[in-house]
Amino acid sequence: MTTKQIDYCIELAHTRNFSRAAEKLFVSQPTLTYQIRLLEEEVGFTIFERSGKGASPTPAGAQFVSFLAGMREDLKRAIEQGQNYSATYRDSISVSLMVRQAVYFLPEAIRLFSEANSDVQIKPVFQYENGVESFLRNEVDILFALKEQTKHIPGIDVHELFESRVYLIAGRADPLAGKNIIREEDLYGRTLMVGGGSPPALKAVQHRLINTGKIRYFNSPDHDTTLTNVAAGKGICLAPGFLNDHSGQFAWIPYDCKESFSCVLCTHKADKRSIVSSFTHILNELYREAVAFPL
Repeated sequence: MTTKQIDYCIELAHTRNFSRAAEKLFVSQPTLTYQIRLLEEEVGFTIFERSGKGASPTPAGAQFVSFLAGMREDLKRAIEQGQNYSATYRDSISVSLMVRQAVYFLPEAIRLFSEANSDVQIKPVFQYENGVESFLRNEVDILFALKEQTKHIPGIDVHELFESRVYLIAGRADPLAGKNIIREEDLYGRTLMVGGGSPPALKAVQHRLINTGKIRYFNSPDHDTTLTNVAAGKGICLAPGFLNDHSGQFAWIPYDCKESFSCVLCTHKADKRSIVSSFTHILNELYREAVAFPL
C-alpha cells in the first residue's frame, strides 16, 4: 500500500465518484481505477461497490477508510514534526516519566538547559506503566524511576534524584486537612482507597492499615480515579509525594511511617553524550537546592 493509494481511497470515499475523485487528485480516471483495484487485491476485500451512479464504500470499506484517514493524519503530523526538528534542532533527549508532576522541576531544568543548548530538544514522554520497558528498548534516553525498579537492569547508570515520603491526600474541607502530620490512629473509621498500581513501599503501608481492622477500604484502578473519589468526598488515600502537582486542590499531609521512595534518573551507559550528562546534572542540582521543598 502506497501513500498515493491511501489518498486515492480517501478521496474516492469522499466524492463517491471516480471522475470527480480523479479530477481532484489530478490523475486520469483509468489510473485511479487501476490503483483502487490494486489496493483491493492487496487487502483481500472489496472496498467500493461500483454502480452506474458511482462508487460507495462497503461496510468493511467504510471502516477501512476511517482507519486510513487516521493513518494519513498521523503521517502528516510526523512529517511536520520532522520538518520542525530538522530546521531547529541538532539533537534531542527524551525523558520518560509516569506523570508530568513526577519530576516537578523538569520545566525549570529544560529552561536552564536550553539557555546553553538551544539547538537540543528535550522531549517528555509520559508512560504510566511501560516506562522501564520503553527505556530498555532504547526508545527513550532518560528514565525517571524508583530505585527498587533499577536493581537488576544491566547497562545503565543510576543518578540519585530525591527521597519522597508518603502523604495522605484529603479534601481541603476534611478535618484531617488541618493536621501537620497524620498517624495511623487518625485514619481509624475512615475509607481508604488502595491499589491503582501502588509501588511496594506504599502497598506495605496500606496493608498494615488494613490489617488493623479499623478502617474501611476499596480498590481503585488508578491514581486519577482515586483523586476523583477524594474530591467527591468518597474517601482518602495515601500516595508518594512525587505525585503532588502542588495545585492546591487537595491537602497533602505527611504520613508518619518509615517507608519512603528513592527516586532516580536512569541513563544508558552506552550513551556518552555530554548533553545527557549536563541535563541530568541540572536536575540533580535543582533538587539538591530545594531542601525545604515538600517531596
